[in-house]
Formats: sequence, structure tokens, C-alpha cells
Amino acid sequence: MGRTYLDYAATTPTHPEVVKAMLPYFTEAFGNPSSIYACGQEAKGAIEEARANVADLIGAQDEEIVFTGSGTEADNFAIKGVAYANESKGNHIITTTIEHHAVLETCHFLETKGFKVTYLPVDEYGMVDLEEVRKAITNQTILISVMQANNEIGTIEPLAEIGKIAKETGIYFHTDAVQTVGHIPVSVDELGIDLLSMSAHKLYGPKGVGALYIRKGTKLLSFMHGGEQERGRRASTQNVPGIVGFGKAVEIARQEMNKEAEQVTYLRDKLISGLLAQIDHICLNGHPTNRLPNNVNVSISFAEGESMCLNLDLEGICVSTGSACSSSVTEPSHVLLALGLPPLQAHSSLRFSLGKWTTEEEIDRVLEVLPRIVAKLRAMSPLMKSHR
Repeated sequence: MGRTYLDYAATTPTHPEVVKAMLPYFTEAFGNPSSIYACGQEAKGAIEEARANVADLIGAQDEEIVFTGSGTEADNFAIKGVAYANESKGNHIITTTIEHHAVLETCHFLETKGFKVTYLPVDEYGMVDLEEVRKAITNQTILISVMQANNEIGTIEPLAEIGKIAKETGIYFHTDAVQTVGHIPVSVDELGIDLLSMSAHKLYGPKGVGALYIRKGTKLLSFMHGGEQERGRRASTQNVPGIVGFGKAVEIARQEMNKEAEQVTYLRDKLISGLLAQIDHICLNGHPTNRLPNNVNVSISFAEGESMCLNLDLEGICVSTGSACSSSVTEPSHVLLALGLPPLQAHSSLRFSLGKWTTEEEIDRVLEVLPRIVAKLRAMSPLMKSHR
């Protein structure tokens, strides 16, 4: 029995061409990019080539890209950096209730340091209300942080409109674009973004490397102190192989993104329609159309999400019940609760996320296996018996 991997939102397999591009920088081209001799400058040149690739993908200038150790670090850098650099102007941050923990926990930390945070609600599809954004702004607001697309339910937020509001009011605008960069078109100018977080391992690159886009002129305080790497923005010897892999992954994404989006959208829609047709007491979570091409999140009543996940694993099918960063937490998803789902329904959810190598045969297999698993679990469920 082969393995069917349908958790690309958690992490993606590293593309073979990315691995190939990285290998020399572990061995013969191993120099420290801060060194002035030839092999150090070779490594530095490789970093700058990768930086140009990343910048080009989102319509930025090369010097506006700072490499980090992860998307989480990029989120921390953006939010803490703006907060501490702009304390003289204000101490208020606006974000949403459905952000990734990298944003929410950073905001919670800042609240212990005297900052005020407004957590905007979302509607039943996970969409932010633009009027709620406007109403939340005060004369102390220094930052708005709204993710471009939610990692659990796939809903794509109205960033361009939020960007206009931020620009009109002179407030910095940050987005966690970890799930979108390399998968759908992203333009920092069209969206009005000042800071944008991204991660290599979500787009077929290696783990342990991310980047933060910082619009030229943005007042930001560095929180990694040491050397002058990354133009003094982020001290620490750069992860040269990882950065090279990131650059190669972005290069491949630029060439293949549109084709991949078309392919996974077809498979996504087939999976959604098949699940809704074959399983009763099921609902789709997230926006029905304005969602990531690869995301399917469903709640299946009278069947516990973790049990479905483990039973699918026994069949060689890898899916999740939500964010990989929360997989060891027993509480229901904060994202699904924010949509208004009761805790029991939130506990009965599965997230399928498709990718470059997902096949129609794999989708067919899920549609064959999952209804049988649900029927088995429901047969043992006292809730299902009482419902009948």
C-alpha cells in the first residue's frame, strides 16, 4: 500500500531540483558569506541570487527581502519590530481571531508589555469585515496584521481593501503569506503590504528558512542582535543551503504556479463534491469559492476528527485535523470556533491540502475509504445513536 500525502499545508516535500541546487553549498561551496575571500563571496553571490528570485515573485526590491529561520520568526520580527520601533507613536495593534499562532502568541506577548491588541471577529466563512477594521482603528494604532489566506480553512482575505485602509490612515500593514506565496499571485504593491512573512517549506523548499519583506522606509527594530548580516536587519550567519533552496523553489513556483493551481483546484472541487455527496451530516468550512486552490476543510458530525485522521493513516492516507503547529493540542481549533462552530462540530473536522504531486487516483481513494471510516466510527458513537 503506497502513501497518499494530503497535508501540503503542514509541509511540502522538497522538490528534487531544490535538493540538487542545495547540495554544493553543503560541501564544496561551503564558505561563510561574510568572508571576503573567494569561497565566501561565492556563497554570498548565491544568497543574493536567491534574494532576487524571492523579491521578483512578490514584486519587491531585492534589498527589501530579509532571510529568516522560518515563517514564525518572520511574523515575530514584523510585529515586535514595528511595535517597539513605533512606541512613541502608539501602542495599538489590530489583528484577527483566526491568525496563525505565530501571530497570536506574539500579540499576546506584547500585551504583557503594555501594548493593546484588537482581535477582529470573522464571519461564518472566515472573512474579515472591512468596516470592523475601520472601527477598530484609533489614534494609537501602529500596525494591522491580517493573514492573506487561512492555513486551516483556506479562506482568502480582502487584503487589497485592507491595504487601502491602512495607507489612508498611515498605519503599517503586515500579512502572514506563508500559505499563499508560490501558490497564488502575490504583489506587495497591489495589496498595499508593508511587511510580508513567507516560508520555504510551504512551497517545496527546505525547512528552517523563511523571509520577511520589509517595504523601504518601514520603521522596524531588529530583535536578533550580533553581526551585520542581512544589511544589519537579522544577525546570524545565513543558512546558505537553505536560502539557495528557497530561491530555487521560488524559481520553480514562478514557472509552475498557474498550472499547479489549475490542477489542484480541479482535484479540490472533485474532493469537495464527492465528500458532500457520499457523507451526510457534513459541512464545508471556509469560503465556498474565495479559498486557496488546494484547501478542503470539512466537519463531519458524529465522527471525531482525530479518530478519522488515525483511521485514514492506517489506510496510508495522511491528512490533518487542522494546523500542524496545534496537532498535539486537545482543544478544538480556534479558527473553527471563530467561525461560530460548536466545539463538538469543531472537533469533528478534517483538513485535506493538496499539492503538486497529488493525483486523481489519490482523491478517488479518499472518496472510497473515508465514507467507510465515518460509517464505522458513527456506529460506535453514542451521539449518533441518540441522534437517530
